[in-house]
Amino acid sequence: MDVSQYLEIFIDETKEHLQNLNTQILDLEQTPDDMDTINEIFRAAHSLKGMAGTMGYKRMQNLTHNMENVFSKVRDGQLKVNAGIIDTIFQCLDALEEYLDNIQSGADEGTNENEGIIKALCGFLNGESADAAAAPAAAPAKAAEAAAPAAASNEDKWKAINFTDEQKHVMGVAKGAGKNVVGITVYVNETCILKAARAFLVFKSLEEVGEVIISSPSAQDIEDEHFDFDFSLIVISDKTCDEVMKVAGNVSEIAKVVGGDVDIAPIVEAAAATTTAEAGPSTAVSADKGDQANKPAEKKKPVVNRTVRVDIEKLDVLMNLVSELIIAKNSLVSAATGNSDKGSTGEIGEHIEYLEAVTTNLHESVMKVRMVPIESVVNKFPRMIRDLQKKLNKKMELYMSGEETELDRTVVDEIGDPLMHLLRNSADHGIEADAKERIAKGKPEAGSIFLDAYQDGNNVVIEVRDDGNGIDVQAVKKKALERGTITEDQANMMSDQEIINLLFLPSFSTAKVVSDISGRGVGLDVVKSKIEALSGEVEVKSTLGVGSTWTIRLPLTLAIIQTLMVIVGGEKYAIPLSNIQTIESIRPDEVKTVQQKEVINLRGTIIPIVRLSEVLGCESLKDPNEDLVVVIVKKGDKMAGLVIDELTGQQEIVIKSLGKYINKSKLISGATILGNGEVALIIDPNALI
Repeated sequence: MDVSQYLEIFIDETKEHLQNLNTQILDLEQTPDDMDTINEIFRAAHSLKGMAGTMGYKRMQNLTHNMENVFSKVRDGQLKVNAGIIDTIFQCLDALEEYLDNIQSGADEGTNENEGIIKALCGFLNGESADAAAAPAAAPAKAAEAAAPAAASNEDKWKAINFTDEQKHVMGVAKGAGKNVVGITVYVNETCILKAARAFLVFKSLEEVGEVIISSPSAQDIEDEHFDFDFSLIVISDKTCDEVMKVAGNVSEIAKVVGGDVDIAPIVEAAAATTTAEAGPSTAVSADKGDQANKPAEKKKPVVNRTVRVDIEKLDVLMNLVSELIIAKNSLVSAATGNSDKGSTGEIGEHIEYLEAVTTNLHESVMKVRMVPIESVVNKFPRMIRDLQKKLNKKMELYMSGEETELDRTVVDEIGDPLMHLLRNSADHGIEADAKERIAKGKPEAGSIFLDAYQDGNNVVIEVRDDGNGIDVQAVKKKALERGTITEDQANMMSDQEIINLLFLPSFSTAKVVSDISGRGVGLDVVKSKIEALSGEVEVKSTLGVGSTWTIRLPLTLAIIQTLMVIVGGEKYAIPLSNIQTIESIRPDEVKTVQQKEVINLRGTIIPIVRLSEVLGCESLKDPNEDLVVVIVKKGDKMAGLVIDELTGQQEIVIKSLGKYINKSKLISGATILGNGEVALIIDPNALI
């Protein structure tokens, strides 16, 4: 039976069951005698077992079967839930997630039997004490680490290629005939636009000096651009390893080539006993044949699409709007061809208005279909805080609100890591390690971490708060001076908030001890870059001794936005309306200079101004004696005035990415194609501020 067609459904439903189990077991830890929770866990384990069995994942089926047996005894009152059982069940869930990751990446669950965990579960069934049964459960991870072959380094990826018997035979014959068997990894420049074309040229060049017998990824995947910026090859050639590497490196836009001779001493003996035939074009396998020979060695990664579950009513609305769109199109065609009773010009105007209304409704409906609750991301955090509580030996509680807040699916997929970094930061750096210290400050013994999400206009705001010690500004300043990030003079001029913002710099950490939780300086810079890549912003406010609040502000959708269209130096630009506060007309004599920067006094507020013509490197076409048109934009508490030449009006635009090859300018967040075919760049006010 071919079950591959059900793989996508299996992965989606397994994720749901695992999240449900995580939540239910956290509840069970608080109320061990709640029969409703126990029954729910039993049902989820039973469902997982059945699904895994149907798909042929025997190891996954075996593990969930033993979980089910334990909860069957708990349900019947023969076994009492305790800390040992809870810890072991959490290890089961981690093992199941590992199986699921393997299935997603290679359609196979892997080879880890998780014998230690299964032994612990059987121990509970056999009446062993919780500690004695749970002890072996920690072993499998280390055992698996010891058993797993060392992964090839980035420089030696070709060493990780697995060979089939046929390929080993071909290499053995080649070596016996005095040829060289060379393994290389080719790295393509990350700025390369057509990386598949570069890879093809590498193949062609190598075929002039030898035969490519294996490629990883496969030749087909490379042709389809299903690879990052590197690929590995095994080549049979009369040339030396250095000569083969030089041939591959001579192709333009190849960053580097690394490699070495393949050690096939064991294979030569077997090959020599089999045949003494010369290795030539007839025995060596070409790149295309190598692709087929390569397939048994590595299972092709399953194509698993990201899915969104949609209410059938939303689809009905979409269907109705599409049918109206077709009616509007037919009416326009009819009016344009003159097959109409009314005056052509007036009727076309009416139809365009109708079409505009339908497309606006269609856009809103499609956006609603793409929107999913952030619940799917935040539901995993209570388990994470529970594990951190044990690891850090701190008492803390996580309180969440607004899990039903909806965001675009693409944003939801990306915000998990930033939120995890902020929560771990609050747990490790924020909450005080000493409970007595908290009590002395008049705080409860257990620290509180809050994760709140809510909608604010066209944005979604996610706040991570804690009632910990807050950020020590002096400690941050001292660390920045030690690292040479700022000078003594700069430090004296900087406000407390500016010093706190230094925490977002790469590799900046105030942790005294490097642990697996923090201290490596990786985290806040990742949070900032990830959120800004989603057209959002992140800021922090902190009071020493009281706590910190990290605020993430994200757009509801990334695809279509409302903008103000402006002209600077004869070129059209778009500024997102969500950033704009007001538009002002300012006399030239109202512009003052403070610390060599131009500012205006707008109703008692001093606002710095940015002349867009200077920033964009174009010449303003406006008379310098005329009043300035200033667009006031805001980012958090900060404001700035963007000086433009003229306004052209408000417009709804579709954002198009500029691609990876134009990533130097943070000032430009994307581009859009206007109705007349012109391209207008979208200005990012956050980057300007």
